[in-house]
Amino acid sequence: MRESAAERHDRLLGLVRERGTARVSDLAGQLGVSHVTVRRDVEALAGRGLLDRVHGSVSWPERDGLPRQRQGGGEGLVLGLLAPSSTYYFAEVIRGAHEAAAHAGARLILRISDYRPEEDRARTEGLLAAGAEGLLVAPGWRGPDDPAEHGAWITELPVPAVLLERRPVPGSALDELDRVSSDHRHGVLLALRHLVGLGHRTPLLVARADSPTALEVRSGYGEALGALGLRGPGTVIDSVPAERDPAGFEAAAQALRSAVTSGEATAALVHNDVDAIQLVQRLAELGVRVPEDLALIAYDDEVAALADAPLTAVAPPKRHVGRHAAQLLVERLTAGRDEDEPGRHLTLLPRLNVRESCGASTRS
Repeated sequence: MRESAAERHDRLLGLVRERGTARVSDLAGQLGVSHVTVRRDVEALAGRGLLDRVHGSVSWPERDGLPRQRQGGGEGLVLGLLAPSSTYYFAEVIRGAHEAAAHAGARLILRISDYRPEEDRARTEGLLAAGAEGLLVAPGWRGPDDPAEHGAWITELPVPAVLLERRPVPGSALDELDRVSSDHRHGVLLALRHLVGLGHRTPLLVARADSPTALEVRSGYGEALGALGLRGPGTVIDSVPAERDPAGFEAAAQALRSAVTSGEATAALVHNDVDAIQLVQRLAELGVRVPEDLALIAYDDEVAALADAPLTAVAPPKRHVGRHAAQLLVERLTAGRDEDEPGRHLTLLPRLNVRESCGASTRS
């Protein structure tokens, strides 16, 4: 995918911020673009006051430094938000943060990493260059190793930062940061407890493994089984987007169909909504009806209610995550932080929205 001008500007700003001063000719090679492109970019960024330009070189403005402490409200504050996406799940997180910032009289500026964790730092440099005095950071991590490989820089930020919907390794430097997140493990417990309460045996889990939420759902599944005194049914059925991996999606559908027709399962939790809707459609083609043959709960509740038979779904408090994180950041910026004041890990509980898809109490 071709790099946008905004993404290139963020990379350029990151290089200059890291070095303090850089020659325009050197930046062209480091960015992999022509000298003409770099000169045009430098002129644009200098014109916006994001860089100082002198005799063929650029430097980071002297104004940069630690954020000033403010007293009273957050009027005039500039908050930066790094998100992996502006659609689906994170659209509501962004909306909540924007509402809280506006209520405090602050301005929110946004950068999107498109789930490319290697680009997170450059995107954040762009936020700092644009004047962000504090940061809300939702890194574009996908796998379990990403926090270690692409997260150390967050602890070195020169401004206060709050992690969004991310749980670092316990005891790590990232774990010392303020954060606000959904308790996805509790969300899984809500779903399984509801299905068991309807009379189903151990529900299956059909889940992705390509995001922090998916990994939390997977780990929460085992914990929920133990909490409910249930015996595990075996391997989790791997879910993949149908449009990205048709063969993998078909394998998941067939595995779930086999579990139902063999009597192994009468209920399932599926992460996420889109996969759940497509699975319901494919299962119908394979002769498995929801909820008559299989009670099903989706995870995320973004589009679950729009299915032909509206899907019961676990709804993480996405909007509230953004709202509380922005409020916490404004508080840090306006009141400062005493040495004795502890950091905060705020965990918000999902809710279960019951609809038609889990209506069967026993398998027909």
